[in-house]
Order: sequence, then C-alpha cells, then structure tokens
Amino acid sequence: MKNFKKTSILICIFTVMIFAMMGCNSSTESYETAEQEEVTEEISEEAAEESSEEASEETAEESETETKKPARKKREKIDIKDYNFNTFELTSEDLHDGVWDTIITNTENGSNVSPQLSWEEVPEAAGYVVYMIDTMAGDWLHWKSNGVTETELPQGFAPEGEYVGPYPPGGTHTYEIYVVALRQPLETIGGTLDRSDNDFMKNIVELDVSADGTSGNIISYGHLAGTYTYGD
Repeated sequence: MKNFKKTSILICIFTVMIFAMMGCNSSTESYETAEQEEVTEEISEEAAEESSEEASEETAEESETETKKPARKKREKIDIKDYNFNTFELTSEDLHDGVWDTIITNTENGSNVSPQLSWEEVPEAAGYVVYMIDTMAGDWLHWKSNGVTETELPQGFAPEGEYVGPYPPGGTHTYEIYVVALRQPLETIGGTLDRSDNDFMKNIVELDVSADGTSGNIISYGHLAGTYTYGD
C-alpha cells in the first residue's frame, strides 16, 4: 500500500514537471516569435522610411534637373542688314508719301499690276532679282522675278505667275520691295509666290552663293517700303 502511494506521488510529481517544462517552452517560443515580429516590423519601418527618403530625393533631383533645363530659344529671323551688303537707291512712281497706289493691288479697286521701279545700273551686275513681301502677313511673297536685266521697270512689268498684288484681309499692311544685283545669274531662286515665308530673308542671303558654290555673288541691293490699307 505504501509502495502504491509512493508510486502515485512520483507520478504526480513527474507529471507536474512535464507540464511545467511545456509551459516554459511555450512561453519562450511565444517571446521569440514576438521578438522576431517586432524586429521584422522595425526593419519594415526602416525600409519604408528609406524608400520614402529616396523617393523624395529623386523627386527633388528631377525637379532640380527640370529647373536647370535651358529654355528653348526662339529662332531669330535673318536680318539682311547684318550682312553689310552694299546698297543702291531704288524708287517707284507708284509710291507716294509712303503709301502704294491702289492700282498695284489685287483688289476691286486695283488692277493687279506690278509697280514701276527704277535704279541706277550697278557695275558688273549680270542681272537682278526682284522680290516684294507683305511684312505684316508673315513675309507673304507678292513678287518674284529672276534674271531681270533692265533697270527701268514700267508699271505692269511682271508677267502673270511672277506677281500677285497686295490684297490685305483688313487693316494697314506694309509691303517691301528688294532688288538685288548679282555678279552671276542664278537658274533658280528661293521663295514661293503668294505664300507666307517667315524665313524669307534667307532667300536673299542665299543669292550670295553663285552657281559654282563661291560666295560674294551679291554686289548690292535696293529697298523700298510702303503701306496699303484695306478698302482704299
């Protein structure tokens, strides 16, 4: 009987020890798991902060880069005065007090004839080029004649296909004429009649290159400017 009691007590003690050990292991595992989760959360938070900082830095760098980008420069138009070509006097009987006569216009009141022009003969000139543009309409080309040899052009000199008189849609427009004296004639010249050409001056500058590719083909040029007002 005594042996039975002793055995029972030993069994109880043994059982209690087993449960105690299991409890300790469970507590240890729970702590380790919680600790691992806490470390994981800290790493995630640090990674998130680093990612946010990097994103902010990249955004700042991109903004700074965009700010540093040079502004696109507006292309400047060519000015014939910058080339220091010689000039000669050009006159017209159809220009009075800075206003073109209505007869040269392509309007109900006009006759669509090229204006009279005259200038002194230019020594060594093999021929002349004549242009007329509307500077208020994107350098709209109204007159384009090549291979001119006369220095006195009567009213209506330009044939059909080389001249379209002024016909402004409204208001007052400025019409300029250029006569260019060339050392050597050119087979073709730039510019499209009755069309706008914002780079018109390049057509004149290109006349300075002769057919063989050498520069200095422009001897000199003459210039006239006058206005015409819609309805006149």
